[in-house]
Amino acid sequence: MRNVRIITDSLRTSVGPFTVKQPLPTNALRYADPFLLLHHAGPHRFEPGSQGAKIEAHPHRGFEPVTFVYRGSVLHRDSLGNEGVIGAGEVQWITSGSGIMHEEGPTPDMARDGGEVELIQLWVNLPVANKMMEPAYQEIHHDRIPKLSVLNDHLHLSVVAGAIGNAVGPARTQSPVLAAMGTMQAGGSGTVDVTDHETLALYLLSGQARINGEHVVGPHRLVVFDPGEGGFSLEVLEEGNILLLAGQPLNEPVVQHGPFVMSTEDEIKKAFRDFAGGKFGEV
Repeated sequence: MRNVRIITDSLRTSVGPFTVKQPLPTNALRYADPFLLLHHAGPHRFEPGSQGAKIEAHPHRGFEPVTFVYRGSVLHRDSLGNEGVIGAGEVQWITSGSGIMHEEGPTPDMARDGGEVELIQLWVNLPVANKMMEPAYQEIHHDRIPKLSVLNDHLHLSVVAGAIGNAVGPARTQSPVLAAMGTMQAGGSGTVDVTDHETLALYLLSGQARINGEHVVGPHRLVVFDPGEGGFSLEVLEEGNILLLAGQPLNEPVVQHGPFVMSTEDEIKKAFRDFAGGKFGEV
């Protein structure tokens, strides 16, 4: 069993038209290598005719922005020519690499009729050697995501990346990463086993749980465990949704400015020059 290293509460910050919860980074925790940022948006209700409620086209370089949809649906478009919809329980995994432009917003049906959206965007750092790789986009739908039930069928995990138990996620990652969306039901208790990953974290979108028999954790809080092997004990006190994350630290320099994550200040300056020069393409 791993000890709890820190439990962070969520700051509130604005991203486009949305106010999001941000448990990473905080003043107490800059990042949980290789995870740099976690934004939890929603649940947000779109009123009928909400055509402008979207994140307009913007650039990224040097990391992987990943979107996990828990409610509703999202329309994605990018400078590689991709356009697609991901719904509840589905994921888009962008490798920004040398540079990509993308936008996200409600689907045409939701913009017209209204609806509710809840999602997480996670930033996963790229190794220095891969920061200028060709950008790529993965759209991961239900039929590709294996399911795993633990805690006597009280915790249902959808394994997006990496492996837990006998479930192996379909996402292609540039370093060892485990990512699983989960739904927990009250009354479940037991051990969540995670091996082969030094970094381990659990975020609660909703619900309440007791971790390692002593830490009662509620919504919008991120639990980061000490490095090591093994997992943690979980007792579900109130049903809700979670995101389980694990990975291997890159142990490399991190220099971030706005939508760019590189390893030196000069690389950040070049990213801004390249963006101003139109080298990221357009949506």
